Amino acid sequence: MANFLITGGTGFIGRKLVAQLVNEGHEAVVVTRLPEKHEGTFAEKVRYIGSFKAIDNSTCFDAVINLGGEGIADKRWSAKRKQQLLESRIGLTNHLVKCLGRLEKHPEVMISASAVGWYGAHDETPLTEESAFHQEFSHTLCDAWEKEAAAVGDLGIRLCIIRLGIVLGKNGGVLKRMLPPFYFGLGGRIGSGKQYMSWVHVDDVIRAMHFLVNDIGLGGVFNLTAPGAVSNTQFTRAIGKVLSRPTVFPLPAFVVKTVFAEMGERLLLMGQNVVPHNLLEAGFGFDFPELDTALTDILID
Repeated sequence: MANFLITGGTGFIGRKLVAQLVNEGHEAVVVTRLPEKHEGTFAEKVRYIGSFKAIDNSTCFDAVINLGGEGIADKRWSAKRKQQLLESRIGLTNHLVKCLGRLEKHPEVMISASAVGWYGAHDETPLTEESAFHQEFSHTLCDAWEKEAAAVGDLGIRLCIIRLGIVLGKNGGVLKRMLPPFYFGLGGRIGSGKQYMSWVHVDDVIRAMHFLVNDIGLGGVFNLTAPGAVSNTQFTRAIGKVLSRPTVFPLPAFVVKTVFAEMGERLLLMGQNVVPHNLLEAGFGFDFPELDTALTDILID
């Protein structure tokens, strides 16, 4: 049995992670803005707290998983919203590192989230962890987040940064927002449809985090995307195929720009073809390397 410290443990990925840890016999402390809302969800196995101050210096954690941060696509990117996105990641991670620094015994490893937005917008050229970035807000956000997490290295804590792609799963994430038009036969590509979407099944995200926690020889940056990135047109057609619905109603680029402004242009009309090179080299095997299989698992009961 291990004891985990988790931020973002009440979000789409975090809820599934915590549930699996409990099923495996582990315990966890989850930092959340509304601890009273979640207290008792997993009985005595999970403790929900509203501040790192609630953690005693003598507490021992085996691993830390840092997933906290407001949703990057939840609202248009005003100057105020950009600051909120930065603070929700960098500020939280800064407080987390300070908390770990005062513990009498430091955890062995920390898994800290980032995103493929680190690379900025690119064409179809495959991107590995060694690829260059395009300077824009998503890169600035992810880069600052990663650099804040890197401070745990001074504490002797092994750090694995996971650059997450578009996480697909039931009852949450991007599919929850995308699917309604498809159910009514109104789905279609976004803009030109040529932009690449680097996706990953949520189950593979959880498995990869376990993999990185347990392999003490691994550290650094890991792209956490399925090997089979696809264009937006291919993604759209795959959803239509699995749901047996037409996909002939495109969402024009000018509508995206009008409704969502910079956020829509950068996140919906542009993309990246990201490859999980370091995970594959380390021997990790994806249960869902292909989109059709992943969508069938998620959408077909």
